[in-house]
Amino acid sequence: MVYILMGVSGAGKTLIGQKLTKKLGVPFYDGDDFHPEANVQKMASGKPLNDRDRQPWLENLASKINEWNREGGAILACSALKKSYRKILMSNNTPDEATFIYLTGSPELIAGRLSERLDHFMPEELLASQFEALEEPEDAIMVSVDQAPKEIVNEILEKLNSN
Repeated sequence: MVYILMGVSGAGKTLIGQKLTKKLGVPFYDGDDFHPEANVQKMASGKPLNDRDRQPWLENLASKINEWNREGGAILACSALKKSYRKILMSNNTPDEATFIYLTGSPELIAGRLSERLDHFMPEELLASQFEALEEPEDAIMVSVDQAPKEIVNEILEKLNSN
């Protein structure tokens, strides 16, 4: 099983993924690490990516999800903001091979977190475009990030165990 932590930049996908990997015993991957350099430069310059920019990145991640399933599972942090993006991510996989976990929070909470980050290429100004693009999933485990990371991880584990 691959668990895909999704949500806008600043929701805590990487932090929660790193903590969750210790609990589940599977490797963690950050989807941002798979962006082509042109995408990273575009975002760093303050320009949002368009669907054409994202297409090869999402297709690559879909292949990786399939590979990670064959290797015993993984956790992937990936914004997966639109339904069409999630469809691409699942294109090589079935619902029993990957589960979306949606980390949700208010724009104010997320903006506050982004303002404290020093080492990320996603500027705070692009947060509004992420919330505009966000199509909330209907088939994901939803967890609010307005709590401590330990509590977020515990809630995820509880919800995974009840499914």
